[in-house]
Formats: sequence, structure tokens, C-alpha cells
Amino acid sequence: MFAPEEFVSTLTELGITHVVWIPDTTLGQWDAALRVAPEIELVQVCREGEAWALAAGLYLGGAKPIVVIQCTGLFESGDSLRNILHDYRLPIYGLIGYRSFLNAASLPGDTCLKFTEPVLDAWALDTVFLKDESMKPQFAEHYRKCTEQQIPGICLMAEGAA
Repeated sequence: MFAPEEFVSTLTELGITHVVWIPDTTLGQWDAALRVAPEIELVQVCREGEAWALAAGLYLGGAKPIVVIQCTGLFESGDSLRNILHDYRLPIYGLIGYRSFLNAASLPGDTCLKFTEPVLDAWALDTVFLKDESMKPQFAEHYRKCTEQQIPGICLMAEGAA
């Protein structure tokens, strides 16, 4: 949805200092651009649950991190997300890639399409859902709103393939 340079430019404009992530096929297209972005540090983790904890530490140290993972990683990281965003009430923002949303045929029967939105609803997080290219500006708008209100937020971004 976002071209690599466009994504880096948006993050830079928002003042984001760290991208904590595990890239998938879609999100991974941003890797090269993020690696050379002078204002952003790219931090790869082994498991998605680590991403929330690492972002929390960065935030507490004065950084402005964002967690970037796929919806399958959202499922895996639920307890860490709960602790960081609800128990500690840290305003960490996440961008979640919604696997197979744009092309369900890429993984027939993919249960991500069944569980992603209900799981996000269950976590009661302020969420914006980018379903197509025209909605891209909502990412920055939503991030700014959540930052101003000092609340956690999620941008769910439709993806086409696994």
C-alpha cells in the first residue's frame, strides 16, 4: 500500500524514531528504505511479543517507537500487548498487516480473515483500518490523534498476499 520511500517519509514526518518489527512479505518491502533512513532506527525482534516490550522500553527512554507486525504476530503477542497497552497504559502505536484481506485466494481458508478484526475489537484499542490506497492519509491522522490523546492505537493495513 505504501511505497517504501513514502512510508519512511511519513514516519519521519511523524517523528517516529524506531520501527520495531518482524517484516512479512508485504511489510518487508520497506526494509531497505528503513535501513538507510537517517532519522529512524530499525529494530528486528525474534517474536512479536518482544516487539511490544522493546517498544515500551524505548518509549520510557524518550523515543517514539512504532510496532510493525502482521496479524499473525498480533495473535502471538497478545499477552505482551495487554501488559504494555492496558496494564501499563503506555501509548504505543502499532501498524498491523492484515494478511490475505485483499486477496483471500492467496491462502484459501486463511483464518486471519475470521479472527483479526474480532481480536482487535477484544483488545479495545483505538483502530483505523486502511482497506485501500485512498485511505493512506488516515494512518498519519490517526497516529497524531493517538499521540495527542496519549493513548495506544492500531493501524490495520490490508495486505494482498501471505
